[in-house]
Amino acid sequence: MSAGVFVNLPVRDLDVAVGFFTALGFAAGPRRPGADSAQLRFDGIHLVLHLPAVFEAFAGSPVCDTGTAREVIIGLGVDRREQVDALVERAVAAGGEVLGPGRDLGHLYMRGFRDPDGHQWSFLHMEG
Repeated sequence: MSAGVFVNLPVRDLDVAVGFFTALGFAAGPRRPGADSAQLRFDGIHLVLHLPAVFEAFAGSPVCDTGTAREVIIGLGVDRREQVDALVERAVAAGGEVLGPGRDLGHLYMRGFRDPDGHQWSFLHMEG
């Protein structure tokens, strides 16, 4: 029944956003010149990026100001704890903002960052 998870986000600049996420290991799909949206994949998850006007048309409401509020926190699980820090470091190198050191909760290790558009993400590893 599952065809995957689709996460839709507004972005100010598609080229910057696609470059950021491909630096993290997302695979970009084909994009036609002048497109208002772009689709990427990461481990079965579809990330669909839209220019603000397109996102607002889909959502039926204004885009959230990520400088003052969070509309969602997206967490992506990885196989090994070391991947958490490595991927967050890649996010920072690609223009993201780290949200502090990793958090070790015993069975769960996670670390957060914001993408260039201010959306909050985390990579996490769960034991077991």
